[in-house]
Order: sequence, then structure tokens, then C-alpha cells
Amino acid sequence: MIYNKFYKTSSNSKDMKKLFFGAVVVAIGTLTLTSCKNSGNGQLVGAQNRPTFNEEMPYGMVFIEQGHYLMGSGEQDVTYSLLHKPKNVTVGSFYMDETEITNNEYRQFVEWVRDSITHVMLGEAELDDEASHFLVYGKGHEQEGEPVEPRLINWKTKIDWNSTNEDYKAVLDNIYISPMGNERYYYYSPKDLNVKLFFFEYWWTDYRNYKDDDITNPIQGAAFKEFDNIDEQTDDGGMFNNRPTAFSQGRKTFIRHEAINIYPDTLCWSHDFTYSFNEPMLKSYFWHPRYDDYPVVGVSWKQAKAFCAWRTQLRNAYLSGQKNWATENDFRLPNETEWEYASRGDMDAQDYPWGGYYTENVVGCYLANFKPQRGNYTADGGMYPIIVGHYHPNDYGLYDMAGNVSEWCEDAFSESAYSFAHDLNMQYKYDAKKSDPEVLKRKVVRGGSWKDVSYYLRNATRSYEYQDTGKAYVGFRCVQSYLGRSQGDNAKTSSNVY
Repeated sequence: MIYNKFYKTSSNSKDMKKLFFGAVVVAIGTLTLTSCKNSGNGQLVGAQNRPTFNEEMPYGMVFIEQGHYLMGSGEQDVTYSLLHKPKNVTVGSFYMDETEITNNEYRQFVEWVRDSITHVMLGEAELDDEASHFLVYGKGHEQEGEPVEPRLINWKTKIDWNSTNEDYKAVLDNIYISPMGNERYYYYSPKDLNVKLFFFEYWWTDYRNYKDDDITNPIQGAAFKEFDNIDEQTDDGGMFNNRPTAFSQGRKTFIRHEAINIYPDTLCWSHDFTYSFNEPMLKSYFWHPRYDDYPVVGVSWKQAKAFCAWRTQLRNAYLSGQKNWATENDFRLPNETEWEYASRGDMDAQDYPWGGYYTENVVGCYLANFKPQRGNYTADGGMYPIIVGHYHPNDYGLYDMAGNVSEWCEDAFSESAYSFAHDLNMQYKYDAKKSDPEVLKRKVVRGGSWKDVSYYLRNATRSYEYQDTGKAYVGFRCVQSYLGRSQGDNAKTSSNVY
């Protein structure tokens, strides 16, 4: 009808015939191109050539399926502090580390940061003629041999820690502290690291908050040009009442930046226990191989978050090297609801991860590393933290959910969080700034530790520490949200694609 009306009012029927012919050609061409591109003989078969995704259990983690439980339930509130109350909550499926992050696992992070800083120092010194510490454009590129911008480390280049080149050794001297003034010593050990340099810088996306001011793009370089005009997006057309959405806000307004020194506070052994001889632990707990499989301590909440960001980056860097491979969800700290759900091990309303009301089994052996009896630290077999996985796991296969070291959670600590937080994946989150009062810097810790009495080992017990402090009794483990509902539901299903 539209065409007929236009044709009748047209003063040039010859031109109209050309227009009609052109429209037919365009329409047929569009159908042809669409059919070739999407196949399916015009049927609704979904977008084709999607990235490959094969579910893979993260190394060292266990799967915990979604469910519902009564959070905060158990024996009486011994301290009468009213920090928890029974609340029905629902939790999505996720993976969780079967043990706390160990010294050796965290050392992988420290050495990665150490090596990245060293690569940059050596690359800027331009000492190597044959090997470059920065990636360069390859053959066939108009800038062949020139450094890639922004600079990317060439991890294939090995650092020669035993180099005899004086200039090379002079650069390495910046990574280590000379034990005797300015005299150079070329036999290094981890305890001599210049840890003041060990900063990890990363960017992350905070989907819950945004800055409505015009912030400067912190990421520079040709590889990130898409950020330059990111604010030139159309608004939401009134669909969302102009609240911050993907339509109304540029992506960079959600991007946050963090630069933090990631070396553990090994002096926490003297800070936390006044008038107590803990120097043997202070000197050797983190770096000595004897403690490789012991839980890392002295790590602040912020450092634990940085570790999660690095672990995500490490995994995604591998996945990006696979052809047409989709990435996974980020590693992160567990929220308080996930932690308690995992700790209970599918046993609702029980006091401890192993179930029951007691900290000993039927033959009188303690079931966790804590401070039993009237203060006999050694009654359970350990005086300080002990090797991870020493005691039996709970029914989810998780070790040391009670005792050994307490564990950081993602949540900010509030005495009344259970009263106002949602019952669906409950979480109270607040990223405190440096200028905020101390009360806003409290983060939830769970599980109790080697120096705590049994009350703090209970599933429902809540406590806190400050986000910028490392303690000799606080560690952490990571979680990763599961992409789906339950294991097996992501298996590829057959479909009739024409």
C-alpha cells in the first residue's frame, strides 16, 4: 500500500520503476546475505559461530551446588552480641578452594610481581641485544621491531639471575636489599627482597557504583582507543528513568583502579602478640620451604582482593591464547552467605562444619586447630597454624572451614546486616576509602583460627578485622561463580541446524 500510494503520486513513473527495481535487488541481496551468514534456511536457530566453552573444574577447587539454608542458626549467642539471627537465604552455585591459599600459592603471585618489575627495569635499561623484555611488532608489520604500545612484557625472555654482566647485576640490585651497606652481594635469598617495590596495579569494574563526573581515562595507549569516545553513547531514551545503565553511562565510569603492595606483613607475628616470643615464625613462616603448604597469613583484605584479580588475569591470559575460547567468571573472595553455606557442608542448623555440638570425635581427638580447654594451644596437635588439609574435610570436601586461620569474606561488617540485606545471594558490600572512618573499614572474617576458642569456630559466628591490616591468624580462600545451575547442565545439546 505504501508503494502504491507513492507510485500514484510520483510524477516520474520511469524513475519509480528504477526505484522499485533497486528496492527488489536490495531486498533479495539482503535475504541472500542473511541466509549465507546465519544459515538455518530462514529458521530461528540462534546466532552461529559462538565462542567455545567447555566447563573445566578450577584446579584445587570443589563445586558447591546452589541451594537454600537457614543462615545464622545454631547454638545460643554466647556473647549476647546479637550479631546474627536465623534467616532463610538462597545461594547460587559456585566453586571454592578446598583449602586456604597456601604460602607457596601466594608466593607464585609475589614472584610474578617481582619478575614483572624486573622485566620492566631490564627492558628500560636496554641491556639485551638478542632478547627483548618487551613485546615488539613482528615481521610484516609496518612498525616491525618497534615496541608494542602500551608496553607488554615478553614472558618468553628469561631473567638471568646469575648474570656476570656488571650492568645487568646493577639492575638486579634494585630488586634486593644489600645486607651490608652498598657492598654488592650476588647470592640472594627471598628474605632479602626489596619488598617496597612489589606493587600490583590493576583495574576492575564496580557494577554497583559509578562516578557521574568526567573522569580521566587511566588507561593509555593505542590498544585502548575504544575508551577515548566511550562517553559518546546515546542515553536510555527514558526507558530506565535516567538511572545509571549501560545506555546512559560510559563504561569507564564503572572502572576502578587499585595499586597495592602485595607482600605479606611478616612482622604481624610481633604486632599481634605483645610480650610474646614469636620471632622464629616472623623470620621463616612465609619464605621457608618447610611452611610451603601452610596457610598464608599477614595478608590484608585489600591484598587478598589483589590476589583474586591476578588469579583471574592469569587464567584469562591462558584462555585468550586458545582459539575462539570464552572466558570464565572472575575469582573473588566469598561473600558471607556463600562462606557459611559452604562451611555447613549440606548440614543445616549444625554448630560446626563436621556437624554436632562438640569439637572432639568419639575417641577424644580434636577436629580442628584452635585454642581448646583452658588455653592449651597444643592439645589439638598444633601450636601455630598447621599444614592445610590435616583434619577431615566437611561433606562438601572443604578443609579447615573451622580453625587453623580465619578467612576474609567480601562483605563489609555491619552488626545489623542480616536485618536489611536481601535473602537472594545476601551480601552487604562497601568499598571504604582511605578517608573513611575506621568503622567503615571493617570486613567480615569467618571460621576462627588457631588462637581462638571454640565459639569462633562455629558456622554462624561472625567477626571482623580492618581491611588494611594483616594478621597472623587471618588468611583467605577464593571462589568463582558457576556459569549455570548445576554440574552437567552446560553440556552441549544437539540441535537441528540446517
